Amino acid sequence: MLAGLSPTWYTYLEQGREIRPSPEVLDSLARVLGLTEDERRYMHSLAYGKTSRAPLQGDVSAEDLVKRLVASMDDAPYPVYGANLYVDVIACNRAAAEWYTDFGAVAEDQRNMLRWLFSAEGRERVQNWEADVSDIIARWRTAIMPSIEDDRLGALVADLKARHPDFSRMWDNHDVRELRSRLRTLRHPTLGDRTFRALTMQSVEFTPCIVVFHMPVQPGDKWELSRQ
Repeated sequence: MLAGLSPTWYTYLEQGREIRPSPEVLDSLARVLGLTEDERRYMHSLAYGKTSRAPLQGDVSAEDLVKRLVASMDDAPYPVYGANLYVDVIACNRAAAEWYTDFGAVAEDQRNMLRWLFSAEGRERVQNWEADVSDIIARWRTAIMPSIEDDRLGALVADLKARHPDFSRMWDNHDVRELRSRLRTLRHPTLGDRTFRALTMQSVEFTPCIVVFHMPVQPGDKWELSRQ
């Protein structure tokens, strides 16, 4: 009764009959049965083969957790940055500020990795720009799929398409890719070119945010050769 379900339907569920509870029904049952957040997500996995799309709630917000993680890497010699669903850069260490740009010095509404990539500085800093940016857009399309009806996402895509013909062309290709690691070569005005393997990390605790780590690639090693 508390879950808004008929006794007959709930009995069928307990008996394992061929019924298909909606995510909303599962959430209602989880609430009434007093399941923990982990148990609720596990129930979604049992029912659908995947977890609930809702972020895992904890004692620290997703963005705060990402900010703390990146802050702990501030002295790391290689770039680390965190971004939210809208690709806003919410944290970056000193190496990321050096190799990309100092996002902390940029106006808050412009601290966006996609906007930066289509700027003159982004086009200069990222080598193999076309392939790299196309890949980022394909990953982003996959990442935002569960939230595709989000008004802010729609406005961001529309604005980028209006401002940048290259973005419009890449977006309209409808390419999709998972969050795989990728070789990325960055050009620094004084330090020269450096190739990294950009590794995108995500945790249920800070979904939908991501943290991108850059691992050094030495000339001649298998990571570098796999690029050819």
